[in-house]
Amino acid sequence: MLDNLNNALMQPAVVVLLSYLLGSLSFAVIVSKFMGLSDPRSYGSKNPGATNVLRSGNKLAAILTLLFDALKGWAPVFWVVHYGSVWGFADGTAALAGLAAFLGHLYPVFFRFQGGKGVATALGVLMGVNPILGLAIAITWLAIAWFFRYSSLAALMAAVLAPVYYAMAGDIVWSFQGPVLGLLCVMGVLLIWRHRDNVNRLLAGTESKLGVKKQAS
Repeated sequence: MLDNLNNALMQPAVVVLLSYLLGSLSFAVIVSKFMGLSDPRSYGSKNPGATNVLRSGNKLAAILTLLFDALKGWAPVFWVVHYGSVWGFADGTAALAGLAAFLGHLYPVFFRFQGGKGVATALGVLMGVNPILGLAIAITWLAIAWFFRYSSLAALMAAVLAPVYYAMAGDIVWSFQGPVLGLLCVMGVLLIWRHRDNVNRLLAGTESKLGVKKQAS
């Protein structure tokens, strides 16, 4: 019986579902509540993400949110990549698990499907796919954010460049897989879509810069 249960739990569909549920944990809300801070959905951009938590003035809360949001994207992909072969998972299972975790962050079942924009979780997924790819995107984000002081601009550029990096260095730095490229393209499109209001504000010159604290509304 235990073997049958174990085999049932190790089906790709179950792994994808569990990845989505893990992604649905909104750590911006969880960390803020645990640390006695205002709900990040009540101030600033009202986005439950690390950048908005930073606007509360609590850097530790922002760092914890960033780390946990990235971890929930990394964990399912890393597990499938390194242990999925034991269960006979195909190459696309890791990509599906990563996408499920990412969608969980964007549309969390535990928070009325109102989630964040997915930057940290997407970075965690990239780290799970390949640490070098994740590091390259992290450096790209940091460089753009540092010079221009716009978190949204850095996220948009990272979203565009992630599949470009992956395709250009495929079979040179890492083993190229079509499902992974598809994952990066889909995440990129969704990231841009989730930042559509930021794009409008960037074009209008009204986008908030990093380090500027907004008052609670």
